[in-house]
Amino acid sequence: MHMSPVLRRTVAAAALVLALPAVTAVAAMLKTDPAKSSVSAIFKQMNVPVEAKFKKFNAQIDYDGAKPEASRASIDIDIPSFDLGDAEYNKEVQKKEWFNGAQFPKAGFVSTAIKPAAGGKLDVTGKLTIKGKTADVAFPLTVKKEGSTQVFEGALPIKRLAFNIGEGEWKDTSMVADEVVIKFRVVAAQ
Repeated sequence: MHMSPVLRRTVAAAALVLALPAVTAVAAMLKTDPAKSSVSAIFKQMNVPVEAKFKKFNAQIDYDGAKPEASRASIDIDIPSFDLGDAEYNKEVQKKEWFNGAQFPKAGFVSTAIKPAAGGKLDVTGKLTIKGKTADVAFPLTVKKEGSTQVFEGALPIKRLAFNIGEGEWKDTSMVADEVVIKFRVVAAQ
């Protein structure tokens, strides 16, 4: 049977479209376990280390251990869920000078590249958005298997003033240090 060049291209395009889902489905979307996962911010207040947790967040991990470079990750963090362990402090950090939780209720991270690194770790790069400001970030990620789950752990150092966290009188870093570490542990399974 003779096919015209147009018909041949149409059949080839249709075959490509049908095959595309099989080609792009390299990584596997994992289901995160919020009860076993955590995201926190560690900083120094008057030179004393403080760790505060974000009680609500949603992590999406599309991961293939055999081909980590095909993997993707994102996390949405609920800013009003930030818990310093004291109701008054929690209310204070939601104000405009700090997180401005009313105007910017979400912070987030979206990976742009995940690459294998030394010691079984992964190098992750991506975009971090806090309080309406987006910055390119990079950090090492550890992935380990625990039973039927995968555990993703990492720590991302940032400068709070780069995201306008602590405006006005709170720009003074003698009270609250500029250095903050966002620490996370995400437990997920197929």
